Amino acid sequence: MLRRLIERYIFLTRWLLLPFLLMLGVGLIGMVLKAGKNTLHIIQVLFSENDANIKVHLLELVDLTLISALVIIVTISIYGNFVYKINEEDMAGRPAWMASVDFSQLKLNLLTTIVVISAVRLLEVFMEVPQMYSPDIYYYIALHLTLVFSRLAMAFSPKSPVKE
Repeated sequence: MLRRLIERYIFLTRWLLLPFLLMLGVGLIGMVLKAGKNTLHIIQVLFSENDANIKVHLLELVDLTLISALVIIVTISIYGNFVYKINEEDMAGRPAWMASVDFSQLKLNLLTTIVVISAVRLLEVFMEVPQMYSPDIYYYIALHLTLVFSRLAMAFSPKSPVKE
């Protein structure tokens, strides 16, 4: 009897993830506002700054977009995998990947997105090379390569025998 109560309690604690997922949604609203501010800045300086500076602002917009997509992937996947199964009939026009992302695929998607975000940041750094201290560039490259190798290692590692 005590074991069943403990198991029931542990099973119900999955709902404690819901406030975190809702806060991610609020954070996503903040990202939209930040992207809007960035877009307004691009429009304001379109004819007054050099191309490199505008490209950096566009890369920042790409970065914000990728991070926002990451938040969406995490939110939907965690809710569907850990909190409650999303009813497919209630979601007209939903992307096909929503029903098929399990925890292993979520990890790969997260790492892939992080590698792409790192690549965008590295491109921003390369555009600012004259203003940067030279060893800092090597740190960015090392971090990016570490993320790339981590992603490759996870992709080629055998799937866990434990059901996720």
